[in-house]
Amino acid sequence: MLRTMWGCCIVFLLVLQAAAPTAASHSLKVGFYEKSCPQAQNVVRDVVSNALAANKGIGAGLIRLHFHDCFVRGCDASVLLEGRDSERMHPANLNSLRGFEVVEGAKDLLESQCPNTVSCADVLAFAARDAAELLGGFRYKVPAGRRDGRISRNSDADVLPPPTDSAETLRDRFAEKGLSLEDMVALSGAHSLGVSHCPSFSTRLYNFNATHPQDPSMDADLADYLKRRCPPPGTDRTTVSLDLATPNRLDYYRNLQRGRGLFTSDQTLWGSSLTVAKVASFAEKPNGWAKKYAAAMVRTGAIDVLTGNEGEIRVKCAVVNGHQTL
Repeated sequence: MLRTMWGCCIVFLLVLQAAAPTAASHSLKVGFYEKSCPQAQNVVRDVVSNALAANKGIGAGLIRLHFHDCFVRGCDASVLLEGRDSERMHPANLNSLRGFEVVEGAKDLLESQCPNTVSCADVLAFAARDAAELLGGFRYKVPAGRRDGRISRNSDADVLPPPTDSAETLRDRFAEKGLSLEDMVALSGAHSLGVSHCPSFSTRLYNFNATHPQDPSMDADLADYLKRRCPPPGTDRTTVSLDLATPNRLDYYRNLQRGRGLFTSDQTLWGSSLTVAKVASFAEKPNGWAKKYAAAMVRTGAIDVLTGNEGEIRVKCAVVNGHQTL
């Protein structure tokens, strides 16, 4: 078992090919900027590398930021737009999404070298891949050619899966985006990294159901610790690592087997007949999970993309060109 430069303990060091193209991804292309901005991916990777050297937690933030972008209006960088009624202001995103400054920093450098060429949506897709590589050794190719959207609406983010979803509800939500049950379970593996706030899981501690105030599937030691961090009613904004024992190790599925998933939507994957076999397989064969994760990330990155003459190439990721957020 090797270590990355960031101290993470599971490193797969796999060079993974992009997943087979789907109908949604035919217009995206690996090497899209090869002629127009050949240094694009290296620029993004350097910025992400420097950010993670200062704060490893930003890596999980970038992966989540990409997912929250793609799951709402497709991968169009709408989550990056500022505005009082934007996706950024939705309760699922407000004060919880991280990595905006990393994307904007990479974009600023690219604008100085290749003006009006590399979209914010592609910068975010590259950054999420680079974060996964630097934290866990996932080296996969990202098809590019996305364009940036001009609309970001708070209400559109209602489709984001809450941490209370069951496995069945998660399956249905992901299917609506063209993602399979296996994709959903594989993508959930990123929940081994990052932090959450007490309200996202306090129901499991104090108000689970009429029979059990505390979720009986939660490991007792974990529950005791969380109650100390998040005393009743558990509504404060205290942060807790998604993985308390090994916060920089990608061992999500083994944690579920021990009852140490933080969210209902995590632990349900081990408790549901729909997903328990996949969890067991990924826990036993982490290299197999790495390949499935990479393929699922590529498919996620192709959800409802804008290409060709659709949308625009933003100069600043936080505002549409002309400085008018919608």
